[in-house]
Amino acid sequence: MLLLQDGVLAFLSAVGLTAIVWTAAGALLHMGGRPAIPGLLLVLPLRGEALAMEADVRELRRVQGGLPGAKILLADCGLTPDAQALARYLADRESNAALVSPEEIIAEI
Repeated sequence: MLLLQDGVLAFLSAVGLTAIVWTAAGALLHMGGRPAIPGLLLVLPLRGEALAMEADVRELRRVQGGLPGAKILLADCGLTPDAQALARYLADRESNAALVSPEEIIAEI
């Protein structure tokens, strides 16, 4: 019975020490955060009524959070006037987003 208790105690000690080292290493390695990636463009081509535009922009914002320096471009590939107004609103609401024509995307590159 003593051997079993010693084995369990050794196992729990090893797991605890590993958790402490893992946490400390993670904190030290993530202190600086991710470096910005200049010039990274997340392009969302939009056409017609673009019914899922808001959900797509929300998803791009989520992705952009993990990619500092990335810019969201909403490409107007033939939006209806109402959808274009919504795209302009979404682009204006974001700090690092823009509504552009496909020709302007080439200029961004």
